[in-house]
Amino acid sequence: MTPDSQPRYPDIEIYLAKAPIEGVSDWLGAAIGAEPLAPAGKGKWRTRGHHEGSEIPVLLVEKAADGYASLWFDSPATPWESDAACARSAAARLGCEVRCSLGGWQPGDDPDRFLQVLPDGSEEELHWPDSGH
Repeated sequence: MTPDSQPRYPDIEIYLAKAPIEGVSDWLGAAIGAEPLAPAGKGKWRTRGHHEGSEIPVLLVEKAADGYASLWFDSPATPWESDAACARSAAARLGCEVRCSLGGWQPGDDPDRFLQVLPDGSEEELHWPDSGH
């Protein structure tokens, strides 16, 4: 690893505002060769993609937090090195607001610090309480 590179995240999670399932499926197909999302229970969808020979399990949970859907990639082998990189890709492709945690989870981190990425590429750091207030 070079001094400029950052360690890859063990998984990626982003939050999507108003993204249709079909659009998310199309983006996942293009980004990681995933099959279309399939129902996996009430408000849950699953698929698996691949990147550089590694399998990437994907879970979409509708209305996970404050009306946003959670999209979780359960693998360090995604094409994105961070949640923010994935959020930027999703916002550009899906044309919707995307939020993600700022940085990795370490003891002492503020769990309410998020990055908001808009379809036009603008970004803003914000506090996003998961308690709904």
